[in-house]
Amino acid sequence: MISYDIDNWEGFSQYGPALIPLFKKYGAEVLASDTSGIVIEGEGRMMNAIVQFPSEEAALGMYYDPEYMSIKKLRTDNTSRCTMVLVKRLQQA
Repeated sequence: MISYDIDNWEGFSQYGPALIPLFKKYGAEVLASDTSGIVIEGEGRMMNAIVQFPSEEAALGMYYDPEYMSIKKLRTDNTSRCTMVLVKRLQQA
């Protein structure tokens, strides 16, 4: 899960398309992505997304992939107040 405020739309617009090859490489799937989320409690951010990976190892592999380092800069240079949390999916009974 990731949430952040977008400060520079023009610079940030390159981030999503740049992620596509890495998402394919690591088997990631965007389950939700919204800039119009409804804050029910707490302090919301402009962008909220949920990305599913096949494993914790795949998620961390992508995050630490050298190719992601340059892509990540497109996000960090154009957003603020970012929170990224890796959570495990509940197992079905």
